[in-house]
Amino acid sequence: MKKIVILVLTLFLFMECSTVPITGRKRVNLVSDAQVLPTSFAQYKGFLEENKLSTNREMTNQIKEVGKNISAAVDRFMRANNMVAEADSYRWEFNLVEDKTINAWCMPGGKVVFYTGIMPICGNVNGVAAVMGHEVAHAFAKHGQERMTSSYGQQIGGLLVTLGTSKKDPETQQIWNTAFGVGSGLTMLKFSRTHEQEADRLGLVFMLMAGYDGKEAAEVWVRMSKNAGGKSTPQILSTHPSNAARIQDLKSYLPTAKMYAKKYNQPLSQIKN
Repeated sequence: MKKIVILVLTLFLFMECSTVPITGRKRVNLVSDAQVLPTSFAQYKGFLEENKLSTNREMTNQIKEVGKNISAAVDRFMRANNMVAEADSYRWEFNLVEDKTINAWCMPGGKVVFYTGIMPICGNVNGVAAVMGHEVAHAFAKHGQERMTSSYGQQIGGLLVTLGTSKKDPETQQIWNTAFGVGSGLTMLKFSRTHEQEADRLGLVFMLMAGYDGKEAAEVWVRMSKNAGGKSTPQILSTHPSNAARIQDLKSYLPTAKMYAKKYNQPLSQIKN
């Protein structure tokens, strides 16, 4: 049984390994767009029905305008890189919800929500573009689907531990199960931090492509850090990189992001991969 599980997992990993555009990171994704997008769209519709949209017309229009510009940049990138079917599958939508929570998110397929609580952290239109680029990048890189895949891997790993210790005494089984739980939990946290850094970098490229000031991306996290009052979870136990690490990485990556933005802001007929 154990050999069968390992064989199946190995085959999946071999067959489904792909590369995230721009960053070049290898990823494993067993969840197709056809599986996840209908559910994503339905959940987004349900969320909007249960939550109050902001009545602030100026902020709402800003969210929609920035979203339109950044999604156009993403669409341009995908069509220039033989991702036409994927570009066609997106159903872009941008809404501002009345909620003091400092948060924003993007569901698979391009469904975006900003909470009014994050607007002071954004600070200006370039800050909105930085957050928008980051959230859209999560969908672009298929981080949600990848996390679903990793949960399958955790389940298989847990099964392997159970099978491998089935003939051991209960105390030994408990030790191995605890070790696996802690180890896999920390691995998942690191996995989430990798996604966050990747979304920061991709988002920086996309906001630059859309014509916004990329220097503001780091400043968003300066404001976020000030808002937190210097308090943060140790990075090893956090799903996100520290604010200081994000600020430094965004500043360091800015020249590279500008290079990509310049390349993909040409007319499609002139872009050479």
